[in-house]
Amino acid sequence: MKTLLASSLVAATVFLAASASLVEAAPVATGTPAPFAIGQDAFLLNGKPFQIRCGEMHFARVPRAYWRHRLQMLKAMGLNTVCAYLFWNAHEPREGQFNFRDEADVAEFCRLAQQEGLYVILRPGPYACAEWEFGGFPSWLLKVPDIKLRTRDPHYLGPVKTYLKAVGKQLAPLQVTHGGPILMVQVENEYGSYGSDKEYMGIVRDNLREAGFDVPLFHCDGPSQLPRDHRDDIFAVVNFGGNPQGCFESLRKVQPTGPLMCGEYYPGWFDSWGRAHHTGSAEHVVGELKWMLDNNASFSIYMAHGGTSFGFTAGANSPPYSPQSTSYDYDAPISEAGWDTPKFHQIRDLFSKYLQTGETLPPVPARNPVVAVAPFQLREVSPLMGNKLPMMGDKLPTPIVSPRPQTFENLNQINACVLYRATLPAGPEGRLVLHDLHDYAHVYVNGVKIATLDRRRGQSSCPLPAHAQNAILDILVDSYGRVNYGGDIHDRKGITERVELVSDAGATEITGWSHYLLPLDSVWMNRTYEAGKSDKPAFYRGTFSLTKTGDTFLDTSAWNRGVVWVNGHNLGRYWRIGPQQTLYVPGPWLKMGANEVVVYESDGLGESAPALQGLTEPILDKVNAEPGREHRKAGQKLDLSAMTPALTGTLANTDAWQTIALPAAVKGRYLTIESLNSHPGDAFAALAEVYVQDAPGHDVSRNNWKVVYADSEEFSGEDGSADNVFDLQPTTYWHTQWTGDNPPKHPHQIVIDLGQEVSVSALRMLQRPGKDTAPARIKDFRAFVSPQLPPGL
Repeated sequence: MKTLLASSLVAATVFLAASASLVEAAPVATGTPAPFAIGQDAFLLNGKPFQIRCGEMHFARVPRAYWRHRLQMLKAMGLNTVCAYLFWNAHEPREGQFNFRDEADVAEFCRLAQQEGLYVILRPGPYACAEWEFGGFPSWLLKVPDIKLRTRDPHYLGPVKTYLKAVGKQLAPLQVTHGGPILMVQVENEYGSYGSDKEYMGIVRDNLREAGFDVPLFHCDGPSQLPRDHRDDIFAVVNFGGNPQGCFESLRKVQPTGPLMCGEYYPGWFDSWGRAHHTGSAEHVVGELKWMLDNNASFSIYMAHGGTSFGFTAGANSPPYSPQSTSYDYDAPISEAGWDTPKFHQIRDLFSKYLQTGETLPPVPARNPVVAVAPFQLREVSPLMGNKLPMMGDKLPTPIVSPRPQTFENLNQINACVLYRATLPAGPEGRLVLHDLHDYAHVYVNGVKIATLDRRRGQSSCPLPAHAQNAILDILVDSYGRVNYGGDIHDRKGITERVELVSDAGATEITGWSHYLLPLDSVWMNRTYEAGKSDKPAFYRGTFSLTKTGDTFLDTSAWNRGVVWVNGHNLGRYWRIGPQQTLYVPGPWLKMGANEVVVYESDGLGESAPALQGLTEPILDKVNAEPGREHRKAGQKLDLSAMTPALTGTLANTDAWQTIALPAAVKGRYLTIESLNSHPGDAFAALAEVYVQDAPGHDVSRNNWKVVYADSEEFSGEDGSADNVFDLQPTTYWHTQWTGDNPPKHPHQIVIDLGQEVSVSALRMLQRPGKDTAPARIKDFRAFVSPQLPPGL
């Protein structure tokens, strides 16, 4: 591959795309002008080849007091550039109200990077993804009922242009063309995984130019998505977490000339609530970084330092809906708390052998101090809901009244909780159905909880007992992150349509709703507390004392589900299901003497004592089992003996996409894939992604897919959930159980409800990532397509 790439680059002519025109740059230290350009086979700085060794760090996920330390860590690892997303909702949380101050001061972040000897690659959006709330979009966009995000819809493009213009005012003066550190600016983000409107990409590019950005512009995408959004006048880079040779070959198919660059190289992965903690092999990462260095390819490590999704800033994936955890450690070389890790030192050692002329590695900065906090009680409680209706806590806000339930967006609430209240007419037992619940709710009738519903688990209804008189119905809805990736990003929160009472007599819509807004970041303040605890949603308050300050990790493992504030700073969410069992507390947010802690506990404490402690090490890898999470019910036994396979085939032992056509198209709603054996000959099966095609090259939407059966899944040793096969993430995968005694052997099956009848003409599948020795890769398989569930289900 090295010879192939080298020969194609030598033969290349100068890359003349509009985004790659020659521009003036500035040495980081002096601020004097110097040229930076995208040349025929390399990036050029001062007229000389410049290999970009970049790492991603999100300033919004790091306390401002630690920005310089984290940038010094990047430099000490051997990077010469930092890549930074801007999250639109961090800078314009309310329409027309811009914030580039304090923790949102991106210009200061760029100046600090320059002071520490780092160039900057800027990724301003408007869409970011990044496992951030709504992919960085502000929630107020969803107040427009039929808005179409990431399209040429004027309801969307108008605010985009205004936002990018505001960004330009802050950052255009900090480009290399003006003596600053910003080398390049990204257009949109991974648009090919969402759409294929290349004119839209051109509009965003033009908005950036009009905002004052005159440095080279570029776009990024995965290898299979690049053809969908690439324009010859915007420089392209490719994102991947493995197989650099194959991925750069895909890049060359759409962009035959110009330097090679990986826009996002993944050294680990993010975590989601209820799923196992993800890690990445240091040896694998170092080997692939070395390959890129040897082949003159530039790269950006995503993430070099992950940080924390403080407050309510963590996002979610869908389908299936899966909110991400507060920690964004990512198993990155620099840990959530800014620590050097073994992976950090292996990468630093590698980079030390590839330094450019005159370049040296600075010493590794010392870790910031860490303190332990002895166990302390939170003895004061303030129930969110009082025991006597219609009172609730200290005082309810004035309700917003409407015939039908309203979304958070229509109520002008960004996140947290809304209490929906209506009168329930007298009647027999039935079923309460929410269309639809986003995302988590406690349901009460006359103050008595009758159900807890969780969108992650497909729960949107509950039994309703008979009641002889009218009753007060309360639905306390808690929002998790808005979807940040894929086709489900129009993710409005709350009760999105209506509520129905279903009985033998039919369905009756419940109307006449009062909405009580409960933005937790302000609701916790100025409350009245008393001694005790509660089995209902409640705030708890306590203090701990310090004689010296430092980082700590608040152990929430004895609590159930909620949010923590320390000295007024929102640390983020906790959830007993894990894998995260501690919350990172930055030292600058603590003080000598008394420190106040407030906890909002949503699910009640039961018999647990309301206590906390601060640890000196995080706990990020403990998953507590959730009954019913597995996709196999007790007693289920799939029987395929009477069914005729639509396809019998063999998957190659590769991590490249594979498309296998059916002998003839078959109509059906349920897809069953049966693994007969594996390439390594082990007892397991694994599969990263699967698409159904109804015509050559045309993938069917997976937005309404759900797994209805999997014979086996691994939950303890890794995140091997079967619904990983359509989670849009090539680095996650279904894996059959491999921990414990006597894991099941082949054959293994997974059954997917496609959500509607489809004419299936081909399957497009991706093996689990890794080398050709990766365990569990499926070899021989059968596929069945049926209009009804297979026998036994």
